[in-house]
Amino acid sequence: MTDNNKTAAPVKLKSYKAMERTSTIFSYILLVVLSVIWLYPILWILLSAFRVEYNGGYFVGTVVSHYFPLHYGLENFRRLFYETEFPRWFLNTIIVSSFTFVLSTILTLSVAYVMSKLKFKARKAFLNIAIILGLFPGFMSIIAIYYILKALQLTQTLVALILVYSAGAGLGFYIAKGFFDIIPNSLIESARLDGATNAQIFIKIILPMSKPIIVYTALLAFTGPWMDFIFARVILGETNT
Repeated sequence: MTDNNKTAAPVKLKSYKAMERTSTIFSYILLVVLSVIWLYPILWILLSAFRVEYNGGYFVGTVVSHYFPLHYGLENFRRLFYETEFPRWFLNTIIVSSFTFVLSTILTLSVAYVMSKLKFKARKAFLNIAIILGLFPGFMSIIAIYYILKALQLTQTLVALILVYSAGAGLGFYIAKGFFDIIPNSLIESARLDGATNAQIFIKIILPMSKPIIVYTALLAFTGPWMDFIFARVILGETNT
């Protein structure tokens, strides 16, 4: 190795370290900026919640008011719990989300197991149909769903919301199916040789090995109804939401 090559190597190493250091600093700056942007509305909400001024907000007409409250208190929370029906609304949401996440989790995992480990003629057609239906947002069917529920006299009931949220859960099986695909088929074949039914295989072999995907599916099933407003607003109407 010549002297030029020996001196060039440390220079390149220093240049690479300097670029890496610059990239790291830029990444931290970007993360700080994004964190401020993300935390700003949360801080605003918290300050507005504890603000006791009459205007209760950040703007008074067209004039910018003070950002931080002049006085702090729990008056807004008292009005929320005692002058509105918030406790009833909160309880309704808990009921709907709880029942929905149980039914949706069972349906999603069951369909995922069937599509992953069982072979039947309509399997490929069902997979294609599920992909196509998944391209359309759920609220496109809201009018048809409302009239079906109205014909069944189920509108303005929590049962209707639970049925609506749970009915389409089976179409969201693709992620769980991908998880079940990595479970060796030899385990299932061995269980079948021992006389186990599909239900026993699913409950005693598949589910104990699938705790991560069960938690993931359950969380999605719970947060979906919890955050939804459109279906609840249409099905329950103004007085029961």
